[in-house]
Order: sequence, then structure tokens, then C-alpha cells
Amino acid sequence: MGVVFDIKHYAIHDGPGIRTTVFLKGCPLDCAWCHNPESKHPQPEFIWWPTRCIGCRSCVEGCPEGAVTIDDKLIIDEEKCVRCGSCVEGCYAEALELVGGEMSVEEVMEEVRRDSEFYRESGGGVTFSGGEPLMQPRFLAELLEACKREEYHTTVDTSGQADQAALEKIMDHVDLFLYDVKHMDPEQHRKFTGASNELVLSNLALLRGRAVIVRVPLIPGVNDDEDNIRRMGKYVSGLGFSDLCLLPYHKVGAEKAQRLNRETGPPFLAEAPTDESLDRLRGVLTEYGLNVKIGG
Repeated sequence: MGVVFDIKHYAIHDGPGIRTTVFLKGCPLDCAWCHNPESKHPQPEFIWWPTRCIGCRSCVEGCPEGAVTIDDKLIIDEEKCVRCGSCVEGCYAEALELVGGEMSVEEVMEEVRRDSEFYRESGGGVTFSGGEPLMQPRFLAELLEACKREEYHTTVDTSGQADQAALEKIMDHVDLFLYDVKHMDPEQHRKFTGASNELVLSNLALLRGRAVIVRVPLIPGVNDDEDNIRRMGKYVSGLGFSDLCLLPYHKVGAEKAQRLNRETGPPFLAEAPTDESLDRLRGVLTEYGLNVKIGG
């Protein structure tokens, strides 16, 4: 069993062809700009949409544990809540959502098989993302093995912040890695993600000789200076990888983070990178022999 927070059918930006992307919950990093903040916590959690709420209090009345109260905002007592979802089922306005739920390998595979015809026609397959899918190493390994038994192309979208043994266990069942590199400076990486980049870079080196697309979330004011980009280009090309994507920052994650039932600080906000900046940095990276794409 594992905890899944979304399954996206007909995905076209998570690897080659038409894909099914399975999002596993839990992430060891705390990136300030995270665009899926609901993925961080390893257990199911609630999102409340106050603009949809009509104040009917059905969520309060529907909770058998008495864990829900609502006034100016939704409050869920974590000690009482068993995440049964009764409060969500009773919300007529669909203002409350339980993100994540337990699924078995077979339940996930049933969803995956629905798109199998698209895989054959488009050269697609299955992508495992998150969060960080390697936070659930046994579940991920069993899912990958099941996909290979049915001859589906497999992709793992990873931050690289994962136990090396867990990565080694799955490598032979993965056709393509989408691998995030966020910053080359260990202290800057720690400042913005909560951890040094040492494990990220060493795990990337472990994948030398395998199919990897390095992906750089480009955050103005954080990692878009030319020195950092040149260090990335030198490191990635030095390992023998040739494909890199620049992923322009967007603000969607900041909006979602405010709706989660947890304490959060002020949202991280930056300006989106300009087309001129993206073109300039792409030009810098191509100097290192890299094939650079803008976007997923």
C-alpha cells in the first residue's frame, strides 16, 4: 500500500508520448516555491477553499470524531481526526478536499491500464512523480516492477533527495529519469529547500550512463544568476548528460499553500522569468553542449 494524491491521465509533459502520471505523497525537501505544497506531508491532508464555502456547517456535523470546527476559517483537530473523509462527503459546496489516500499496487495499475492504448499509439507510458516518489521506496519499486511486467515505458520524476540504496533498487526498472537540479551552491540550496545539495548531486552522478533529463526550476533571484547556471552546465555535461529543461517559476503553489490545514509563513513570491532571461540562460547552457528546452 502507498499514499497517492493524484493520478493524471493523458499527461503530455511528464516524459515521452501520452502518459499516466501517478503522484505519490511526501517530500523530504521544503522548497520555498513548491508548486505542489499538498504533496509535502506524507499523510492525507485537507485543502479548504473559503471562496466556495457557504457556511452550511455540514462538514462540522458530518465529522464523527468532532474534529472539525469552522468560524472565520476551517480548523481540524489533528489529534482527533482519523481522515475518514466524512466531512468532505458532506460538503455540498465542494469547499473541502481530502488530498491523498491509500491505494494498493493493483488499484494504481487498474488506473494505469485505462490508458494503455494511448501508450502504444504515442510511445508513452507511466510516470511516477510527487512529492518525491522515492519517499515511498517499496511502493514505488513494486509499481515499477508491475509496469515492466506489462511492458509499459516508465519514468520517475525525482528531486534526487533520496536514499542511495532506494535509488539503486529501482534503476533497472526505470526507462527515463526526470531529475531536478535546483542550485549548485550547497548553502543556497539549504536556504531555499531545507537541505544541502550534496545528496542530489551524488545521486545524479550515480545515474551516469542512464537516460536522464535534468530539469531546473528557474526562480528569479534564487538560481538564475549566470555563475550558478554555468556551474550547472559544467556539472551536468561533465557527467555525460545532454538534455536539460528550464522550468519557469509560477505562483500557483503559493495560492494552494494558503488553503492547506497547516501553519505556513508568508508565501514565497517572485516574478516569472522573462523571455529574454530564459533565452540568455539557454544560450549559456548550450555552450556546454547541452540540448536545452524551455518548459516541461
